[in-house]
Amino acid sequence: MSRSTRRSLTLISVALSATLLASCAGTGNAEAGDDADSETGGGEAVESITFWSNHPGGSKEIEEAIIADYEEETGITVELVTAGANYEEVANRFDAAQAGGELPDVVVASDVTWFPMMLNNAITPVDELWESQEVDSENYVDSLREDYLHEDEHFAMPYARSTPIVYYNKDMWSAAGLPDRGPETWEEFAEWAPQLTEANDGLPALVLPNGSDYLDWHFQGMLWTFGGSYSSEWDVNLTAPETIAAGEFLQEQVEAGNIAVATDANSDFAAGQAAALLQSTGSLGGLTETATFDLATAFFPGPSPRTTTGGAGVAISNDIPDERKAAAMDFIAYLTNAENTATFSQGTGYMPVRKDAVESEEVQAYLEENPNFRTAVEQLAEIAPQDYARVFVPGGGARIGAALDRITTGGEDVTTVFTELQEETEEVIERDVNPQL
Repeated sequence: MSRSTRRSLTLISVALSATLLASCAGTGNAEAGDDADSETGGGEAVESITFWSNHPGGSKEIEEAIIADYEEETGITVELVTAGANYEEVANRFDAAQAGGELPDVVVASDVTWFPMMLNNAITPVDELWESQEVDSENYVDSLREDYLHEDEHFAMPYARSTPIVYYNKDMWSAAGLPDRGPETWEEFAEWAPQLTEANDGLPALVLPNGSDYLDWHFQGMLWTFGGSYSSEWDVNLTAPETIAAGEFLQEQVEAGNIAVATDANSDFAAGQAAALLQSTGSLGGLTETATFDLATAFFPGPSPRTTTGGAGVAISNDIPDERKAAAMDFIAYLTNAENTATFSQGTGYMPVRKDAVESEEVQAYLEENPNFRTAVEQLAEIAPQDYARVFVPGGGARIGAALDRITTGGEDVTTVFTELQEETEEVIERDVNPQL
C-alpha cells in the first residue's frame, strides 16, 4: 500500500471514528479513562486492549500499577505483554506479527525502531486520534513529541524518554583532587583522566556501554562536539574528517586506559570499577539503589548541542479496527498523563514527558530533594535531534554500534571501519529507504 493510499484510508477511518465517538459521551480525553469503556466505532465496545512492552528501566511493576488503576477506572482490561528484553526484540516480534500474527493495540517503539515501523505501515499516525480523543498534544515536551514527526504526521507519543548524562563517583573525584562537577568538554576529560586513574588504583576514568548496548547513542553526542555527525539528513558523513577525528579520540582514550567499554557498564560503575559512567537517565533509579558510594550526575560534556534524547515512545498498530485505535489512544493518554508521568519518572529516572508534570509541585519538590534527577531536565535545553543514519536507517543504530566495537575493543583502524560503514549505510538507504519515501 502506498503512503498516499494509506493516508487516505486513515483519514476516512478517523473521520468515521470521530463521528461515532461524538455519540459516546465523555469517551476518552487527555485525563483519560474518565469514561473509556470505549463504545466506539461500529457501536462495539472495546473491553480489552493489549500493550506490548519491554518495561523500560525495569518498570514492569510501575506499568502494572498504572494499568490496575486504569482498569478500575474504565472497566477495560489491559493485557501487559513482555514482548522482548529490549526495544529491538519488541520491534522484531512486532514486525513478525505483521505477517498474520496477533497484533498488539499499543506497542513500545524506540527512537531507532519507530521509523522502520512507519515505513512498513505498521503503526498509525496519531494526530487525528489526538483530536478525536481530545488529547492535548501541546502539553507534551515539544522536542520529545516532535521526535516522532515525519511529513507533518506524528507516529508515536513520548513515554520512557531519556538523555545520556555523566554519572560520577564523588569519592574517586575527591581522591583525584578534582572539582565536584563533570568535565565541561571532552578535552577537559582527557586532561582529568590520568589524574583519576592514578588516584584510583589504575581504574578507568570512564566506562561506556558497548555497541550492543547503545554505544552508538552515546558516541553521537561525542562526535557532535568534534563537529562531526553520522549524517546530515540522508547524506552520510561517516568519512568526514571531523567524524574520523571523534572516532580516533575515542579509540585513543580506550588504548590509554582512560575509557573502558564494557558489556555491563552499569554494574562495573556501581561496583566501583570506574570513576564515571556515560549512561541513560533511565538508569538513575537503579544506580541510586545499587551504588555504595556518593553518586552525582552531570551534563554530557559540551559544547552544545552536546547530545540528544532517546528511549521509547508508544505507538498504535495500524492494522486494527478504528474503535481499537481510539481505545489505544485513550489508554496512552492515561499512561502518560501528568500523575502517571511523575510516578514513572520518579520510579525509573526517565525524564517527565509532559510539561504539566514537570511544572507540578510534586515533581518540583522531588527534583529539589533529588538533584541528580534534575540534570536530565535541565539538559533538555541543550539537545539536538538525532542523525538520520542512526534512527531512520533500518538497523542503523546496531550497525554503528558494531562498528564502534571494532574500533574500541577490536582496535581496528578508524578510517577503514568508518569507510565500510559509510558504504553499508548508503546501500541500505538506497535499497530500503529511498523507494518508500
